Amino acid sequence: MGRWSTCNAGRALSQYWRHNNIRTSKRCHGSAPAAALWSFECSQALSKGVKVVSAFYIHGSSLNVVINFQKFMFFSFISLIGKSSVNRYSSIHGYKESKTKYQGQNKLFKISDNSNEAYRSLRDQDKDQCILITGESGAGKTEASKLVMSYVAAVCGKGAEVNQVKEQLLQSNPVLEGKNLIMHLENTFLPGKYMDIEFDFKGDPLGGVISNYLLEKSRVVKQPRGERNFHIFYQILSGASEDLLNKLKLERDFSRYNYLSLDSARVNGVDDAVNFRTVRNAMQIVGFMDHETQSILEVVAAVLKLGNIEFKPESRVNGLDESKIKDKNELKEICELTGIDQSVLERAFSFRTVEAKQEKVSTTLNVAQAYYARDALAKNLYSRLFSWLVTRINESIKAQTKVRKKVMGVLDIYGFEIFEDNSFEQFIINYCNEKLQQIFIELTLKEEQEEYIREDIEWTHIEYFNNAIICDLIENNQTGILAMLDEECLRPGTVTDDTFLEKLNQVCATHQHFESRMSKCSRFLNDTSLPHSCFRIQHYAGKVMYQVEGFVDKNNDLLYRDLSQAMWKANHSLIKALFPEGNPAKINLKRPPTAGSQFKASVATLMKNLQTKNPNYIRCIKPNDKKAAHIFNEALVCHQVRYLGLLENVRVRRAGYAFRQPYELCLERYKMLCKQTWPHWRGPDQESRGLCLYAFVVFCLLFIFIFLTQLFKLEDLRKQRLEDLATLIQKIYRGWKCRTHFLLMKRSQIVIASWYRRYAQQKKYQRIKSSAIVVQSYIRGWKVTPVISRLFRYLYWLRLIKHLASNLSQMQKYFLEMKNKLPSLSPIDKNWPARPYLFLDSTHKELKRIFHLWRCKKYRDHFTDQQKLIYEEKLEASELFKDKKALYPASVGQPFHGAYLEISKNPKYKKLKDAVEEKIIIAEVVNKINRANGKCASRIFLLTKNNVLLADQKSGHIKSEVPLGDVTKVSMSSQNDGFFAVHLKEGSGAAGKGDFLFSSDHLIEMATKLYRTTLSQTKQKLNIEISDEYVYFLLIFKRTFPSVQHADRFISQKCNLG
Repeated sequence: MGRWSTCNAGRALSQYWRHNNIRTSKRCHGSAPAAALWSFECSQALSKGVKVVSAFYIHGSSLNVVINFQKFMFFSFISLIGKSSVNRYSSIHGYKESKTKYQGQNKLFKISDNSNEAYRSLRDQDKDQCILITGESGAGKTEASKLVMSYVAAVCGKGAEVNQVKEQLLQSNPVLEGKNLIMHLENTFLPGKYMDIEFDFKGDPLGGVISNYLLEKSRVVKQPRGERNFHIFYQILSGASEDLLNKLKLERDFSRYNYLSLDSARVNGVDDAVNFRTVRNAMQIVGFMDHETQSILEVVAAVLKLGNIEFKPESRVNGLDESKIKDKNELKEICELTGIDQSVLERAFSFRTVEAKQEKVSTTLNVAQAYYARDALAKNLYSRLFSWLVTRINESIKAQTKVRKKVMGVLDIYGFEIFEDNSFEQFIINYCNEKLQQIFIELTLKEEQEEYIREDIEWTHIEYFNNAIICDLIENNQTGILAMLDEECLRPGTVTDDTFLEKLNQVCATHQHFESRMSKCSRFLNDTSLPHSCFRIQHYAGKVMYQVEGFVDKNNDLLYRDLSQAMWKANHSLIKALFPEGNPAKINLKRPPTAGSQFKASVATLMKNLQTKNPNYIRCIKPNDKKAAHIFNEALVCHQVRYLGLLENVRVRRAGYAFRQPYELCLERYKMLCKQTWPHWRGPDQESRGLCLYAFVVFCLLFIFIFLTQLFKLEDLRKQRLEDLATLIQKIYRGWKCRTHFLLMKRSQIVIASWYRRYAQQKKYQRIKSSAIVVQSYIRGWKVTPVISRLFRYLYWLRLIKHLASNLSQMQKYFLEMKNKLPSLSPIDKNWPARPYLFLDSTHKELKRIFHLWRCKKYRDHFTDQQKLIYEEKLEASELFKDKKALYPASVGQPFHGAYLEISKNPKYKKLKDAVEEKIIIAEVVNKINRANGKCASRIFLLTKNNVLLADQKSGHIKSEVPLGDVTKVSMSSQNDGFFAVHLKEGSGAAGKGDFLFSSDHLIEMATKLYRTTLSQTKQKLNIEISDEYVYFLLIFKRTFPSVQHADRFISQKCNLG
């Protein structure tokens, strides 16, 4: 985008004339100012700063186009349906900001008046449109089509769904260009493309349909000197990741592939890697799935690797020559990519099977035939993949709704080509351009002049060249060149390009636009510029010499059936779909149509389609043959302007009328300008002509003809009138809306008021009624109170006596039964008699509770002091560890002995007994965890009334003595382990060596006794903390361990022990 600049110079000049009240002659009416004679007014316009930098000079019979290449590059206005465009070959700054804006001559450029007029006619007048972009190869047709697409996308509606459709339509170009765009150094060849963009009644795009014409598939296997192969090959090798290249079995080196031209593999200003990412992104936007994209890349890789297959000759016993593949490694990789059996594909490259009715004949292929089969397969794979891509894109971008659609067609077709070496492709391309030129002539020159004569308008006929004779030379069904080529291809016997040329010399020798040195015409016998193996045609754009070599083969476009069947047998779904004729169940022995006949039919269909739409033309002009910026070849431009028929078109437009319409349509469009015809005209259409258009038009038999300047005035009046009508409609609508809203509010207010009055009266009635009832009740009650009170007292006492008598008897029976059914005095006996009466439910539960408390007290009265102490400790342990420590349930049935070592009886601990003067509450051997190395050491744990002592198990020597007041907390895990930590008060004498970490089999008893002893001595509860968090243990033991590694080692040992 941005390589091309456009402007309507004629519109700028026209605006200057209108603003300065400059009048033009009658002959200039309807010709568009860009085609008018330059005069004193033009020089005044230039002197006043109007930037008219592209204009036509008409002087005698010559026509020159003068363009300021140093500043801008513009579209030049020719007529309402025609513009000319000159390729600048350089970028224009500010393109994106100005591409959809144009206000007089103050903006940079206007993006194609054709797009604007076509879109407005499509939207407002409901006319299907087509924009035909034509010109020589390299004139900028593809970029002009992009501008048209971008303009349409910019001016139509917005919205998520509409934006998605527009994005898909715009991104279809990079996908197809990634497969087909070629950056040439000398020549340019792009496949023809026609897109029908479908719109709804609002002018918003719904979808599109793409048709393609003639992909130059011969370029896959051979490129002209200085030109590249298709871009996608270079993009994959440059932009694909290493992983993708490995999957595709490709290498990044261009020289590894015979199908790639090395002299132009790298092009300045072209980044293939970036373009590859653009293509992948565009495919994703259009709607390609990941597996589809991968399948496409695999087919492209297979085409690229086909060129590396080489053959060697071998002689069979019967003397026939056959070919063998030199290196089967490439063939193996191709088969892995495509899912084809290697032996099947190898045989298809070596043999050819010919079927005729019930007979099959298999022959070997020599080396030349094998190379032909290889190249034919590569070309067919690529061309069919491109056709499949177009079909797949059409599925994504086609309109999903079935509503009536308006259509705008954009035709970006091949340019007219005149190269040093012109072959079959250039021949059919130039034939297509001849047909497009014929449509242009028919609609803009021939038909328009004939229409003036039919309408009895005084008219001087303007001569022009009609190229129908050239089209007949090429497409005539009996004597046309394409018919002769098809006849020669289908003829049995030896058929060569020379026999085809001989046939042309016989049939076309007398044609005035056909030249051949071998023909009967003597004036070409000594023409040394025309070789014997060539023929020359005088096209509308000039003489083109075609080399007959390759015409027959390219027209046949033959692919051996063995290769088609081999492709159909592939496990690759895409390749199998590309070759449906390879299915053995659907063998068709009929010869496929030739390339020429297919293209001729496609062109006929295209012409039929274009004739159903209103045409708009963009005539692209190439400023020089070097394709360089800032170079302007006046002779070349003048030649293109002449053969494109622009001069004749300008003359017809100058002398004629720019606009014509039938009476009915004209009345429908302009009836709002007259009170008598608006809003409805009841009389005949012809009688309405003098009411609203008498000052602007020329009336004829069937049509109304309008000059261009008058058309502008008429459109301005219509626009102003539409604005007035819109204002009137808005005024009436706003009045209707406000009145409707007022009436609705009024009705609502009446309804609300009526409901409220009803509600208020109902509430008032209810209050009065309630008050009356209360007053009545009080009066009645006052009257009957004495009698009722006496009666009530009598009945009450009577019922109370009966109830008490009944309940007393039941209660007596209940207590007597309970006496005999009481359970045992064991506190764990949970039996209790059932409740006999419902009214005794609460009494029954309370008796059960009292009885249980009583028997528990009787049971406790038999306890000794020692038993009471044990049960108190067990109760304390339950409160501390029940449902918190997994070790607790196992300790419930074990009595708490305390002095497990019996120090007083064991003479080994006599010294320890003498050192401890207080009563020993606990004497137990525990494992103390060493802080330095995490090892365990056996220690005697002694708990007295005031201290906690640690002594050596062997010697009985006291190692540590901690007052109970310095113990702040005991922490342990909730698991089934015996580890616990004793935390000491910071700053105390015993805390100098840190907290203690022990392991004991009597953890529950030791912690309980330590808790009770501390509470009795210090009157403070000892904190017993139970936690499993690893980080928490590290925080607890941060003073115990010198490093985190020691703590980790301890935790791992703990978990193993646990």
